[in-house]
Amino acid sequence: MTIHPPSMQPGAEAVPSCYRHPERETYVRCQRCERPICPDCMRDAAVGFQCVECVRDGNKGVRQAKSLFGGGAVTVPRVTWTLLVINVVAYFGEIVLGGAFVSRFNTAPGAIEMGEWWRLITGAFLHLRPTGAFAITHILFNMWALYAIGPELERRLGHLRFAALYLLSALGGSVAVFLFSVYPSVGASGAIYGLFGALFVVSRRLGYDARGVLWLIGINVVLTFAIPGISWQGHLGGLVIGVLVSAIFAYAPEQNRSAIQLVGAVAVLAALVLTVLLADPYALIAELQRLNGG
Repeated sequence: MTIHPPSMQPGAEAVPSCYRHPERETYVRCQRCERPICPDCMRDAAVGFQCVECVRDGNKGVRQAKSLFGGGAVTVPRVTWTLLVINVVAYFGEIVLGGAFVSRFNTAPGAIEMGEWWRLITGAFLHLRPTGAFAITHILFNMWALYAIGPELERRLGHLRFAALYLLSALGGSVAVFLFSVYPSVGASGAIYGLFGALFVVSRRLGYDARGVLWLIGINVVLTFAIPGISWQGHLGGLVIGVLVSAIFAYAPEQNRSAIQLVGAVAVLAALVLTVLLADPYALIAELQRLNGG
C-alpha cells in the first residue's frame, strides 16, 4: 500500500519577513495592519508594536501640544541656553582679543552712521571687560537675569517668539543708544530689560499678581540713573520694545494668532530700522545709493 503525504498550500511553510526589510525574518506583526515587522521597524504601542507607517498615520490625527501663546510646546529652553552660551563665548573673546574686539563690535553711534549696521545687534552680546571688581558684575547680573526668567518666558511664548522678543528688545536698546547717546555702549541689558517688561505683560495677561515684577523694574530703573556710566538709553529702549512685543504676542486673538504675531513683530522691526535711517538723512542717502549700486 502506498501512503501519500498530505497536500500543502503553496508558501504555507514560508518564513515571514519584514515588509520593509524582506531579507529579515520576523514573527512579530503590527497590531494595526498586521504586516510583519523587524525590530528596526517596531514602535511601542499601547498593546504590542506598530509599524512606522501606522504610527505616522496615527500621529496625523493627534493635536500637537502648543505653548500658551502659540508655537510648539517647550520642554527644554534651548534658546535661553544658546543665548547664554553666545554671551559667555563673546565675553571670553573680549578677554583674549582685547579692546580691538570690543571697539569693532560695540554699539557706537558714529560707526552706525557710517553703515556698520551689525553693531546694533553685536553690541548687545558684549559686556564690560574684567578690568575691575565692578566690571565683572555687568555680565554676571545680565546672565543671572537671563537664567532666572528666560526659561519661564520661553515656555510661555515658545522658542521662536522668545528669540524674537530677546533680539528685538536688544535692537530697541541699541536704537535708543543711537538716537540719544554719543558714547559707545555694550551689554545685553537692553534685552534683559525687555524680558523684565515681558514678564510683567505675561503676568498681567495670565491674571497673576505683577506687583513683584513692577518692583523689580522700578528698582532697576532707579539704579540705571543712580549709578554713573550705565546707559539709560539702552535699558529704557529695551524695556519699551519688550513691553510692546510681548503685548503683541500675549494679546493676539486666537484666530489667526500666528499671522498677527508675525506681522506685529515684523512691524516693530521695520519701525526700528526706519527710525535709524530717518534719524540720519545722510546715512539713508548712503544706504539708498549702496542698494542702487552707486
